[in-house]
Amino acid sequence: MNIKFDSSGLVPVITQDFFTKEVLILSYMNEEALNKTLEEKQLYYFSRSRKELWKKGETSGHTQELMSLRFDCDSDALLAIVKQKGPACHTGQTSCFHNTLLGESIDSNMLNKLYTLIESRKKEPIEGSYTNYLLDKGREKILKKVGEESSEIIIASMSENKPELIYEIADFVYHAMVLMVNDNITLSEVLSELENRYK
Repeated sequence: MNIKFDSSGLVPVITQDFFTKEVLILSYMNEEALNKTLEEKQLYYFSRSRKELWKKGETSGHTQELMSLRFDCDSDALLAIVKQKGPACHTGQTSCFHNTLLGESIDSNMLNKLYTLIESRKKEPIEGSYTNYLLDKGREKILKKVGEESSEIIIASMSENKPELIYEIADFVYHAMVLMVNDNITLSEVLSELENRYK
């Protein structure tokens, strides 16, 4: 591997989500960051503003597990494919590329955003929030709602009412994700299980 670092000893790195294929961040690595990334299978970058090495998620917990690392045809740019834990952007957004300059904004990562929102309600409750009501009531209440939504999916499907079925599936997904947050199950863990079944 002969990576071409620039005059500052850096190489740009595009980081992409393993599951959603969404571009998460554009950052830089020096040789040390690259070596530590390959060694630990966790993403390390070099901060141009702070002039220091940093491990993604070291303080926030929003780590990036390395699945694949590629370099381009000129060997002067890297593509890191990762399993992202939590939002990648320091603003709390899933991706740093959440601002649209031209074209429609396509939300391809709604599940991550929903999970992050539910998680934030658990950490910082909001009065009058239905999510907080469920979390406060606990597992028994959440499971009751999951069961109710399952039944409503069956009824909507049996009546061949597509709009109602879509609505009930969305309700089920939401309540299932509240259960996940309550029981400390991450979205990545569920997606990993689905990935195992796809093989």
